[in-house]
Amino acid sequence: MNNIRTVYEHTVKNYVVHRCFRLLTLWLCWILDAVLTIEPSWSSFFIGEFVTFKCDMNEEKDTDWYYQINKDGQEFVSYDTNKDYKLQIIATSDSGEYQCSGSWLSSHHIKNSNTVSITVLADKPRATLTAGTTIIPVGGSVTLTCSVQSSDGWKYEWFRGTQTTFIVQIRDQQNRDIRVSQGGIYSCFGTRGNPVYATDISDDVTIEITCEFSNLV
Repeated sequence: MNNIRTVYEHTVKNYVVHRCFRLLTLWLCWILDAVLTIEPSWSSFFIGEFVTFKCDMNEEKDTDWYYQINKDGQEFVSYDTNKDYKLQIIATSDSGEYQCSGSWLSSHHIKNSNTVSITVLADKPRATLTAGTTIIPVGGSVTLTCSVQSSDGWKYEWFRGTQTTFIVQIRDQQNRDIRVSQGGIYSCFGTRGNPVYATDISDDVTIEITCEFSNLV
């Protein structure tokens, strides 16, 4: 005898209220919860950055729903037909637990999502530039590392100058680590997001080139 597995969806006016499946004579049913996600999906943000809340009712259709964003259990954005909400972070008080609720038009049917935690850091970050060594021989090279503490999602802008030339951007380099063989004064900063958010520029690191001579006999 085959195990017959049948999927059943309870719909009201074409909306899936809950989904069930049958295994032999047993029916198992569950409600499809709403899902809240954020873009970018970072856990921490800085003042001036943007985050977009995306509320998915887990239905075949997303029309005829009103969406609300709650923060720490209180209404944050009132019901609206837009399932996405873009927030510019303006203060550390924007930290908290966010949740979305969906209200079905002309109905008392309400669905609540999971919660998403956001932490807002107060101080604008400064990039940190480190070097494996600051003195290299002619023909040698060194790895430079640019980093931003306690956050992710960064691309990096690199710059080089000398005592007698202007600082210029090192093109086509957005990696955290770069390998350089030229002497000079290096600096960097981090960028991320859309619109782009930039850190403060790092302190300078000077790379020197040395010439090594063999002792003459």
